[in-house]
Parts: sequence; C-alpha cells; structure tokens
Amino acid sequence: MRCPRPFLFAAALLLALACAAKDAPLRVKDLGKVQGWRDNVLVGTGIVTGLAGTGDSPANRATRQALSNVLSQFNLGVAPEQVNSRNVAVVMVSASLPALAREGDGLDVTVSSSGDARSLLGGNLLLTALRGPDGRIYALAQGPLSIGGHRYDANGNVVQKNHPTAGSIPNGATVEVGMAKRMAPPAQVTFVLAEPDYTTASRVVAAINSQVAPGIAHARDASGVEIEVPEGLRDELVGFLARVENVAVEPDRRARVVINERTGTVVAGGDVRISRIAISHGDLKISIASQNSVSQPSFAGRAGPGVVSALVTNTQLEVEEPVGVGFLASAGTVSDLVQALARMKTGTRDIISILRAVKAAGALHGELVVQ
Repeated sequence: MRCPRPFLFAAALLLALACAAKDAPLRVKDLGKVQGWRDNVLVGTGIVTGLAGTGDSPANRATRQALSNVLSQFNLGVAPEQVNSRNVAVVMVSASLPALAREGDGLDVTVSSSGDARSLLGGNLLLTALRGPDGRIYALAQGPLSIGGHRYDANGNVVQKNHPTAGSIPNGATVEVGMAKRMAPPAQVTFVLAEPDYTTASRVVAAINSQVAPGIAHARDASGVEIEVPEGLRDELVGFLARVENVAVEPDRRARVVINERTGTVVAGGDVRISRIAISHGDLKISIASQNSVSQPSFAGRAGPGVVSALVTNTQLEVEEPVGVGFLASAGTVSDLVQALARMKTGTRDIISILRAVKAAGALHGELVVQ
C-alpha cells in the first residue's frame, strides 16, 4: 500500500514545523487592532440593465415598479403594467466602508439578483445609493458587472457555470460621506487582541512599557490593552501609534489541533504534547458478491402444472481483517506521532481517527477542533 502524496506533503510540512527554530517575535500590529477601527456595512437596491433576455420575468411586480420609477425621472410616464421586458433585473448591492474612508475613495461592490433573473451576465448597474444602518447615503455605485459564470438554455437544455446571478464591480462605488473626521487627540487608546489571551496581553504590556515608554500600557483584560498617550505626543498621534505597532512581542500560542473530516486535513502546532500511550488501529473489510443464475426444469418427462424456471441467487461473503497499526508511542508531540504514522504508511483518514482516540484517552494535551 502506497502512502498518498497529499499525506506525504502534510507529514513533511509538520516535520518542518517541528524542526524549526523558536518562533520569531511578531509586531503588535500583527496581533490585533486599535479599538474603534472597523468596517461599516452599506446596502442598497438597484437595477441592472442590458441583459440579453435573462432578466426578471414580466410577472415580477417589483421589477416593473422599479423600472417605471426610473423612467419617470426622465419625464417618461410608463405605468408599471405596461412594462414588459426581460432585459432588466432588480438587484441588491452591498459594500464595505473602511473606517478611514474619505470622500472620493472607491469601493468594491457586490451585486446579487433579488428577483427571478436567470443570469446577470453582460449587465450594467444603474446609479444606486448605498445606505448605512442609520439610513444615510454614504456611497453611490454604478458600472458594468463582472460575472464569474454563465447560464444558457434552449429547448429545455441548460448549461450553467458557477452562479450567474451574482457578481461584483471592482471599484464600482464612490464614497460621498467620509468616515475620517478630525477630532481632539485622545489621551488613551485601547489595543484589542485578535485572539484574547492573558499571557499574550501581559507580554504586550511589558514590551510596550520597555520599548516605548515605561508605565504607559496596562492590561484591562485578556483582549484589551489600554495605552496612555503622553501629553507631549498627543499632537503626533500617528507617529506614536506607529512606534507602538512595531513593538516586537512573542505571543503565547494555545496547544490546538484542527481536523477537517470533509477534506481529510490535519493541522497541528509542532509543540502540542502527547503522553505515553499504546495505539492499535485496524481495518475490517467485508466483501459481499452476489451471482444470479436461472434453474431450468427438466422436460425429459411431461411437465406438470406449475413447473416454471426459477431464479437462484448465490451470495458469497468474505471478511478480511488485515493486520492493524500497533505501536507504543512515547511522550512527545503530535508531530512525532504523525511522523511515526507516516513511516507506517497510514492514511490521512486513519490519522484523524487515531488523533480523536488519543484525545478521548486523555493523552493529547491540547484543544482538538473538529470542523
């Protein structure tokens, strides 16, 4: 039995991680962000035109009403009942507004059909207002759609690739109301860790106090570090935060093994420890073969009433129990265990089963995440 190439690659990768030197320190900016810096969601309703008969059907009342409203803005009085076109579609438009966006900046927008359109391929989005949760217009979107698929049908035959009813417009929206506002320099900023951890927060505080200024950082909890801005540096907040962001910290890392049973992927830190344990893993294979044959009656004599041909099924059952994987694993790491299993040509699916059993036995000292 040959070991699959993907598993050999995974085993080699784990070996490289295990043999690597101690992790290099990371910058503070790689561990989280300043509190208050977040994107804002924008959404709007628009119309896509220019479709080649793949838009919403005339039975879609929302499409007829929307197109009638657009035409009325150009002094064209067309009642919704008179609209009969499959070249338009009503869509939902969404975008993400960065925290420091300014007027005139471009945004990528996502467009998705909200009616019964078959495809948005070749469509052009008309001017659409994008609003925030407060109902205010923050950006305007318009432009030709980029669709990563298609759909063609004729005479009951359909050919479709990906999802042709959703697309995007790169840099298709223009910011009208910026989020970057001039305000008084704060006396204190809070840095939020992406992965809350008391040890990492304590190390960030110690690093900032030693590399920037003593006593300015304090850990509020496992995720927040409060940093006092010296009075003489409040007018130079950008430079001060740049120094804080580039402070080198060695973060603490949780012992964690991540398993994806759908793809057969196993990802583990090289330092996840396991205790001494005995492992035996086998595989039971059952093979059932059926063979049908027809039994013909003998007509040497005169056949009596009810004499007919009979269908006979012969079933053969075979049970094969090959020699399983069995060895005594000494105390070490998950990487050591995976390397040992790789040398024994154990498949990835079997590796997953063994790791779950090791965790259930209490010998894997870390968190096991099954996706």
